[in-house]
Amino acid sequence: MCGIAGFFDGNADFTANREKYENILQKMQQSILHRGPDEQGIYLGKRAGLAHTRLSIIDLKDGSQPMSRRRGKNSYQIVYNGEIYNAGELRKMLQQKGWRFQTTSDTEVILLAFLEYGPEFVIRLNGIFAFAILDERHDTLYLYRDSFGIKPLFYTQQNGMVLFGSEPKAILSYPGVKAQLDEKGLCELLGMGPARIPGSGLYHGFSEVKPGCYLTVNRYGLQNRQYWRLSSHPHEDDYDTTIAKTRQMLVDVIERQMVSDVPICTFLSGGVDSSVVSAVCAAKLRRQGKQLVTYSFDFTGNQKYFKANSFQPSQDRPYVDKMVEYLGSEHHYLECDYQTQADLLYDSVEAHDMPCMADVDSSLVYFCQLVGRQHKVVLTGECADEVFGGYPWFHRAEFLQSGTFPWTPDLAPRKMLLLDEVRESLPMDAFVQEMYDRSVREVTILPGEDEIETNRRQIGYLNIRYFMQTLLNRMDRTSMHSGLEARVPFADRTLVDYIFNVPWEMKAKDGLVKNVLRQASRGLLPDEILFRRKSPYPKSYDPYYETLLGTRLQQEIEDSKAPILQIVDRKKVQKFIDSTKDYGKPWYGQLMAGPQMLAYLLQINYWLKTYSVELI
Repeated sequence: MCGIAGFFDGNADFTANREKYENILQKMQQSILHRGPDEQGIYLGKRAGLAHTRLSIIDLKDGSQPMSRRRGKNSYQIVYNGEIYNAGELRKMLQQKGWRFQTTSDTEVILLAFLEYGPEFVIRLNGIFAFAILDERHDTLYLYRDSFGIKPLFYTQQNGMVLFGSEPKAILSYPGVKAQLDEKGLCELLGMGPARIPGSGLYHGFSEVKPGCYLTVNRYGLQNRQYWRLSSHPHEDDYDTTIAKTRQMLVDVIERQMVSDVPICTFLSGGVDSSVVSAVCAAKLRRQGKQLVTYSFDFTGNQKYFKANSFQPSQDRPYVDKMVEYLGSEHHYLECDYQTQADLLYDSVEAHDMPCMADVDSSLVYFCQLVGRQHKVVLTGECADEVFGGYPWFHRAEFLQSGTFPWTPDLAPRKMLLLDEVRESLPMDAFVQEMYDRSVREVTILPGEDEIETNRRQIGYLNIRYFMQTLLNRMDRTSMHSGLEARVPFADRTLVDYIFNVPWEMKAKDGLVKNVLRQASRGLLPDEILFRRKSPYPKSYDPYYETLLGTRLQQEIEDSKAPILQIVDRKKVQKFIDSTKDYGKPWYGQLMAGPQMLAYLLQINYWLKTYSVELI
């Protein structure tokens, strides 16, 4: 993986002041150096500047970027972040058409495919990616993002110029760009956060290329084009065929994503999702005479304070032990202490350039730091619940009929700490409802579906477009913060498109959650793991952590200049700090309960202060 950044103006000549703009490119590049510490490069042309930081994984010697190719007298440039899993097949197709390759990198495959097939070539790519292609013949810049937004790509327009980057910090490095938050952004931060609206960059004037889309930018303006969308269509396979096809796709997808010129590893939680990924990887490596390396995460002393609830019924460690023995992997048990978890809340803000999933994020920042010291590539079990229907909101009537985002069923916990004037003037309820209604309108309903099946299709779509995106953002930022590339096989486009249309009577046959995944994975791992009840990413239960957060937040709000006091009421926050927290009633997803609200407020305050965010 890598980091990309740059700027474009169809009426400019940046080469007339080369030193100035090369210095700007280098500043943008340095801001995202963590995404690619192995090699850096910049390119400056008349209309555009491109910057790249590289994490070397494929073609370690010749894959440098920006990469340039000529067609006749015309020059084309690319900066790319991602991995193309069908690069080998595309390479053969292009060679048959007469193209000659100078490297073995997938970067060159992308650029030559663009030259051969034109801008719509992107639908041919199977992978995770965000890249920019500069067509100097037509003075046009193209910005592409993968189908599910696994790789980030932000942009903004300023005085006729388009600025872009893998992270907002690259854009904020450009002279004159300010960090501002308007009413819409505040509604998103407080009403939907840590989720983000597809295409939103949170900051005023910032956007993100939507998943499955690309932008065309030239002197005539900016145009968004959608090359792929999740579609509804009748499922025509019978049950046995569905299971067989799913298994075939699973194994193929996971094995494809093992492509690398450096050793891979996996995250192993002991749940079905990460265990399936690890099992397929271990089997393939075993055939090559190699041993899989696996990592699991927990919190120091968590076994003492763990509290089972409907969202988190069991601890992971006993199941991790069983899988390690089954796989024969070289396993590493990683633990995070509560001081570190709290300290890294601010690092996770800097990884995202905005508040995020509080300690769910900060702990993963820490774990990825440790893994990143030994590996550059990891495969994860992320996204299986969104795709196969693993969350409670797929099953329980109160979620199915809620008429809003099921992972945020009630805005009351979010509004109770606000200043009265902010709560009364900010249209949070209307904003969230409009985002929900707008998203639901995107779902195509099939004529034969009843109301419950329709609700499940809508929730499935919302999960993929919103909740899954939050987790993908978390995985990318926390891993790339330490130069670690995370791959997510369950977010494969072909697999998701197929499973999205499998009827619920198959997905939850005989009441078994994620039935299709479990049945398709029979024989890959022990039944005890395969049919284990879902338990999400571990969270902390030690009361010391809650006390630590409360003390830190209290210290922040005692400062009358604390920027968060523009939003929250000090007395209400103090009362909340002093109250007993309910760990079993999350205000977002399954993991963010009372202590995470404290952590989220700390992150908001730090973000407003450190980034000098102006409320407008």
